[in-house]
Amino acid sequence: MASSLDRETALELVKKGGTLLLLDVPQFTLLGIDTQVYSVGPNFKGIKMLPPGPHFIYYCSSSKEGHEFSPTIGFFLTIHSFEIIVRKWCQREEQLIKVSEEEESRYCEMVRRMEFDQHLGPYPLDHFGNWKQLSCYISESTISRIEPVGAEISIAHESVLFDQEQKAEMDKWLSAQVNKSSFSVCLPEKTVKRRCFYITIPKIVKQKNITGEELTALNLDKTMLLKNILMTNFGEDEDLLLGELQFSFIAFMMGQSLEAFIQWKDLVSLFFSCTEAFIRVIYFQLKHGFHREQKGNIVDKGPSLFLDDDWFSKDIFLYRLCKEFFLLVLNAEVIDGDLLSLTRKLKKLLETTLGWDFVYMDAMLDEDDEFAPVVVPLNEATPMSHDGQAS
Repeated sequence: MASSLDRETALELVKKGGTLLLLDVPQFTLLGIDTQVYSVGPNFKGIKMLPPGPHFIYYCSSSKEGHEFSPTIGFFLTIHSFEIIVRKWCQREEQLIKVSEEEESRYCEMVRRMEFDQHLGPYPLDHFGNWKQLSCYISESTISRIEPVGAEISIAHESVLFDQEQKAEMDKWLSAQVNKSSFSVCLPEKTVKRRCFYITIPKIVKQKNITGEELTALNLDKTMLLKNILMTNFGEDEDLLLGELQFSFIAFMMGQSLEAFIQWKDLVSLFFSCTEAFIRVIYFQLKHGFHREQKGNIVDKGPSLFLDDDWFSKDIFLYRLCKEFFLLVLNAEVIDGDLLSLTRKLKKLLETTLGWDFVYMDAMLDEDDEFAPVVVPLNEATPMSHDGQAS
């Protein structure tokens, strides 16, 4: 049944799928679309059968030998049925650029006449389900709201965006990439400032006319901050905020953007308050983005190809946040059954893919344990506060 459905989907995409025509891309360039990364061959001209919806294209130009690569450049696209998008490699700038309207019209007509068909690779439909989990809240309006001027996201454009403390963090990160991988980082001498338009997340909650105790409580439990962000920036639409979370994760993981990493880290820190929707999104980001072990060739490694071993240590912020979240769940008197089930899955995922040890939680996450939280339906569960008590 599944195989039949896949065939039907493939046939539908042959008829109605989008096409991404990428002309003159040099051999050995690393090119990624969504969760998959490829090394460009001599006859490559693009990708066909793209499912309608958001996609992320990212690439690194290569040395002639294919051993060293420039910083990643990435951009989001929203593909519509039958749409043909044309980009051409600029040798001088070492990046993909748009072509003139006249050229685009001519190339689109050639695609429709199937003149490029034998040089177009099919979209990796087997991995589309993973991509949907990572991008399901990203809409066309999300992309247009956040993407930088020119649409291209690259760490090469970001060194002028940060203060001295953040610059030190970026230099340390770049140095680690150079020392621990085969990628070279050759930032241009003249850096162009192109930043994404992410929302601002306050590090500290400030409010007048309240007691010190109340102010401390607001900074420990940032539920009110989250509500204010939703109301001020998104009209109380949680899906729009989740769209920014997914956008920043993809731009960081696939596009290697430090600015995106900082935004994703700030959002994850805020979300670990936490509701099931937020945990579900973060769970799939970790599941499909961070992999301790990889087998096979460069295509199988996907976006985690760009991460060094430091990302899998217990020294990063994510380990501390996960530990705090698990303790919050354990200390709750009552909890929704779906959230508890997802918490177990998250724990198992972190242990099996990252090698992190949360064995002290095993007994307390057992439904039969006398100290485990009382499981109730979602509409009966009371929200958890950061002091571990039901509020």
